[in-house]
Amino acid sequence: MTDPTPAVRARIATLPPDALPAYVYDLTALATHAARVRAALPPRVELYYAAKANPEPRLLTALRPHVDGYEVSSGGELAHVHGAVPDAPLAFGGPGKTPAELVRALELGVARFHVESGHELRMLGALAARHAPGRRIAVLLRFNLPVDGDALDGVSLAMGGRPTPFGADPAEADALVEAVASLPQLELRGVHAHLASGLRAPEQLAVATAIVTWAAALAARHGVPLAEVVVGGGMAVDYGAPGERFAWQTYGGGLGRLAGAHPELTLRIEPGRALTAYCGWYATEVLDVKASHGEEFAVVRGGTHHLRTPATKGHDQPCTVLPSDAPWPHPWPRPAARGDRITLTGQLCTPKDLLARGVAAPGLRAGDRVAFGLAGAYAWNISHHDFLMHPRPGFHFVTSGGEA
Repeated sequence: MTDPTPAVRARIATLPPDALPAYVYDLTALATHAARVRAALPPRVELYYAAKANPEPRLLTALRPHVDGYEVSSGGELAHVHGAVPDAPLAFGGPGKTPAELVRALELGVARFHVESGHELRMLGALAARHAPGRRIAVLLRFNLPVDGDALDGVSLAMGGRPTPFGADPAEADALVEAVASLPQLELRGVHAHLASGLRAPEQLAVATAIVTWAAALAARHGVPLAEVVVGGGMAVDYGAPGERFAWQTYGGGLGRLAGAHPELTLRIEPGRALTAYCGWYATEVLDVKASHGEEFAVVRGGTHHLRTPATKGHDQPCTVLPSDAPWPHPWPRPAARGDRITLTGQLCTPKDLLARGVAAPGLRAGDRVAFGLAGAYAWNISHHDFLMHPRPGFHFVTSGGEA
């Protein structure tokens, strides 16, 4: 279901045309969804939010009661998330960390470092000795693990199981475990692997099982205790079937069985999109309706420079048309669709500025509004904002009780 919630619909209706486009987030819907996810997970599975999906401070704060911490992947995210939720544990991941970023993370007392390579491990060890003397810094070694079978076939985005810049090659695992043991300021806490995005619950469970089995074998081979294994995020959000949700109950039950087989381990997941996508809408107004070579187009305020996901992933963004009953305020005729299906485009000078194709919108007119759903993750924060220098959207936060 991607129709705007009543609170979002009411807020969109009050916005004047020059306040569009706008992002409207329902914080009550976010908190309700996050609480359900948390309730589906067994107690020994920690839930960290991957802030890269959407780092809006109001969303980070709304998630705080329902998550154990946040995963950040840059110095900028580190500072931003720490400022928004200063009490929350942070895990610092991502490739290519700089010395300055690691020093700042040490100063802020980051709870976990996801180390991506031997070079990064040695750099962290040297910096910890200088900037955090007397402390043991918790390290999880990230590996690009192979996955047997077809678990990663057809995924929307693969970070592992094939050549990628993410994590260390598993052939280096033994040397890296020994390297941590040689650095007294570092403590090996566990293993991290995030192999793909867009997985459904059965595939996620297969991948999690493979990661935990591999990590347990590594620990046994070296006779070292592992306390934690991060099995990643990447839970599927289906833009083509927006009414479907990831099967959290199925996944949580499977993780419970996996945790029961490895009572020495705390498991951690790091979802991003699957937590926040459903709480955000990109609201805009139809500016023009026109025909071209037998197809009808509606040009809306804004476009993929605000909402990049449909152009990046090649899908149609789910949307809801909100007809306007306001009188047409102009002396020229009001353009309107003649057919039942129309393609929604933005204002950019590129044919790739497509938001949704073949939308069922008979009678769509200029002045009507459109709310694009599933816009709570990887939307504004990954978009090329300044292309053509159109105005930036507004940002609004509502709850079931009204304005937040």
